[in-house]
Amino acid sequence: ADLVLETWDLHCDRNGREHRTADMGCKQLVLRRGQPFSITLRFSGRAYDEGVDKLSFNVETGPCPSETSGTQSHFATTDCPEESCWSAVVQQQDGESLSVSLCSPPDARIGRYRLTLETCTDYQGSSYQIGDFILLFNPWHPEDTVFMDDENERREYVLSQDGLIFQGTSDYIYSIPWNFGQFEDEVLAICLKMLDINPKHLRDQNRDCSRRNDPVYIGRVVSAMVNCNDEDRGVLFGRWDNRYEDGMSPMAWIGSVDILKRWKNFGCQPVKYGQCWVFAAVACTVMRCLGIPSRVVTNYNSAHDTNANLTIDRYINERGEQERQSWDKIWNFHCWVESWMTRPDLGAGYDGWQVLDPTPQEKSEGVYCCGPAPVKAIKEGDMLLKYDIPFIFAEVNADVVYWVVQGDGMQKQSIRSSDVGKFISTKSVGRDSREDITHNYKYPEGSEEERAVFEKAEHQKKSIGEEDEGLHLRIKVSEGANKGSDFDVFAVVNNNTDEERVCRVTLCARATNHNGTLGPQCGLTDPVDIDIEPRAEKRVPLHILYEEYRDKLTQDNLIKVVALLNDHQTGDILVAVRDIYVENPRIKIRILGEPMQNRKLVAEISLVNPLTVPLNGCVFVVEGTGLTEGQLVKELEEPVEPQAEAKLRMDLMPRLSGLQKLMVDFESDQLTGVKGYRNVIIAPQPL
Repeated sequence: ADLVLETWDLHCDRNGREHRTADMGCKQLVLRRGQPFSITLRFSGRAYDEGVDKLSFNVETGPCPSETSGTQSHFATTDCPEESCWSAVVQQQDGESLSVSLCSPPDARIGRYRLTLETCTDYQGSSYQIGDFILLFNPWHPEDTVFMDDENERREYVLSQDGLIFQGTSDYIYSIPWNFGQFEDEVLAICLKMLDINPKHLRDQNRDCSRRNDPVYIGRVVSAMVNCNDEDRGVLFGRWDNRYEDGMSPMAWIGSVDILKRWKNFGCQPVKYGQCWVFAAVACTVMRCLGIPSRVVTNYNSAHDTNANLTIDRYINERGEQERQSWDKIWNFHCWVESWMTRPDLGAGYDGWQVLDPTPQEKSEGVYCCGPAPVKAIKEGDMLLKYDIPFIFAEVNADVVYWVVQGDGMQKQSIRSSDVGKFISTKSVGRDSREDITHNYKYPEGSEEERAVFEKAEHQKKSIGEEDEGLHLRIKVSEGANKGSDFDVFAVVNNNTDEERVCRVTLCARATNHNGTLGPQCGLTDPVDIDIEPRAEKRVPLHILYEEYRDKLTQDNLIKVVALLNDHQTGDILVAVRDIYVENPRIKIRILGEPMQNRKLVAEISLVNPLTVPLNGCVFVVEGTGLTEGQLVKELEEPVEPQAEAKLRMDLMPRLSGLQKLMVDFESDQLTGVKGYRNVIIAPQPL
């Protein structure tokens, strides 16, 4: 008699736990490549007899599966499986049920697969559609191109659903919490949809699916699909001009899940609006979801060098005001993603972290995407390697040269050392602190190695070093530049010579955007002549008043201060520049009661209005993977008066145990993008 399949079990739960995908929910089978998974087949009428019955399986992915493209495989059960191809091994038989272990090769294409069982007895066969499964990259498998050795790093860069993103300025680094949420409901389906509507897939479905075993290819596709600048139905619309009324301000987002769901629910229309950290965080979610270890990285004083000469020229007049708009910009910070993979396409030495930058800035091979670029190649100045090394090399190494345009139109180069590419930062593994990774990108300043790299990159350092003798100029900020308060900045002049010096100092402050676009002025001193004793220091103050900056500050909360010094003795002009981050108030989060899985938990959230005017339209947005089902949005009915406290309580029902982050964003008419978070340890539910 024929062998007849009655029921089967894909063991979604158990396989999910073993493949570390259980958090994606148990409604579907989600597997990592190269790792075995077991299924149980139950036959009716009679048991499987290995002498008589032949069992084989068929797996296929994509719209046009074929063996030659690696998108289909047909394989019979065997006793000695080969690691390099799909295999099935009979594990044990128990009456009419049979347990079979299947395994994909560690270089299998990722994506959604269909699984079919074929039985054959005396040349009579039957075929059964057993179901679908999704295959992901596997950083736990030594043969996978995304293999990562360290379990703590895999936990942080693949499994952790929350993190910190560093913002602010090189003088004031702070972090915001972010909910990556890569295992939340629907996210995996949305990531696969992104791959299926990318232009490369629409052009040639077979070729696109056959390249999905390569993280380099996937990374490049994701970097292009997170922005919408190619009219490719990308996820986010970038905007930097402080006019966000017809969408969400980039500062208001607190996680990727909300963005990805909006994109899907609006028929893959771009979501308004993103800026660099939003693009990077969404790309990080997609890469972690697909199983590629990834992290968000922040580069302070990041150069955007459009004419690729590694020099950014800035023109200012004698009052310290910008003379003309330059296309080249210095962003006070810029975020991108690093993803971990080997680079067999480049030869030895370029494996490891690769830069992917989804923020639309320049085209690469005709498309707005950037990377993957090996961090090692950026450090070594290997400009010709794939992809986009010169652009990223400039972001961390360009020179800034200030030209002072004098009254008679003469231009004079100022003396000032370059400060591009500082404090390159990412969240530490397993802790809420900052890891400085600048040394991965560049050799120490002034070292022999740095000189050799610049020679290879044909880059002459143009910034003139500040000498130890002579006059020295820097800008200092008084304690606490807090939103709602006045504060002082100082030009600090040091005379490092043995004679008295006379000079003229001017200070100018302007509101600025995080991408370097200057706004209106919010403070200016008249030029002052000062004389300084030998080896002495003098300060010139500039008062920055809340009523002056209140309506000029953008949502980036940044003020750029420029100090100019004319040295009467030498005729030299010195320039100092500093970005000042005006701090938002703190959000306080208290957890009431003992946090336990599947038991109600109350969070008390409060914030004091530091301004001299009431806050209207106040909204708290709360989310945290495993703590909230999606987002909780609470609008306050009353305005919050000056110095008064906005306070509310929220009920949470923690789904997951362990360490979770509760994240809060506060919005109002006068204060926007205020962030806070609290780590909560959830005890497992008692059995």
